[in-house]
Amino acid sequence: MGQAGYVFKSKSAQTLGIDFYLSNYLASDDPVGFHRLMPEIFKPEEIIVDNLIATHFHRDHFDIDAMPKLMDNRVTKLICAYDCQRDVEQLKLDPSRVTYVRPGDHLVRGDFDITIIKCDHGQLAPLAVGVIIEFDGKRIVEVGDTCLHLDWKDEYLKRGPIDILIAPINGAWGNLNEQENVELAKALKPGLSIPCHFGMCPAHRGDPGLWMDLMKQQIPTQKYQFLTLGEGLEL
Repeated sequence: MGQAGYVFKSKSAQTLGIDFYLSNYLASDDPVGFHRLMPEIFKPEEIIVDNLIATHFHRDHFDIDAMPKLMDNRVTKLICAYDCQRDVEQLKLDPSRVTYVRPGDHLVRGDFDITIIKCDHGQLAPLAVGVIIEFDGKRIVEVGDTCLHLDWKDEYLKRGPIDILIAPINGAWGNLNEQENVELAKALKPGLSIPCHFGMCPAHRGDPGLWMDLMKQQIPTQKYQFLTLGEGLEL
């Protein structure tokens, strides 16, 4: 879905979304640095997921332009960090379909087993979270917007070996950069590594070519995958 956004679909067709950024809201503050470079391939009213996670309140993770339309279908249930509470209330989202989470929380939503884990986005978003998502026998760790914490290895592996690791490479706003992402992959040894949080806005930075070179040089046996907008991956 671009930036740090993904949709997961189970074998029984249940769906879970995470961190959708579907508008060009960020450009309202900085029309050049935060201009959207990736096209808007979906309108929010076209997307219905059973559950949607927002790992923190930043607009490229909790899109306040898109969120009312994403929730207007009366089906989608929102799982979000506590720093999203003010936005939820201001947007008058249905509180009965909103669950606030913090690290250590565990939820089961249909086919999806969700564990909320620690995240360090600094003072930009001290309540931000990461997630471990398990379904159909697969385990996916999306670390969220975070800096490097190799001392959190046990936190990331608390549910067992990782099939897919999704982590930033942009190195701005307190996030992992290309080398730090590789260091995390070295420690966690996922089955597949997928980089995120690059390419959406100039100010977000991130060099996928550099990341790929570092992967090849330092952990040549590590499998990795780039996903473009709208591209699917069968697990």
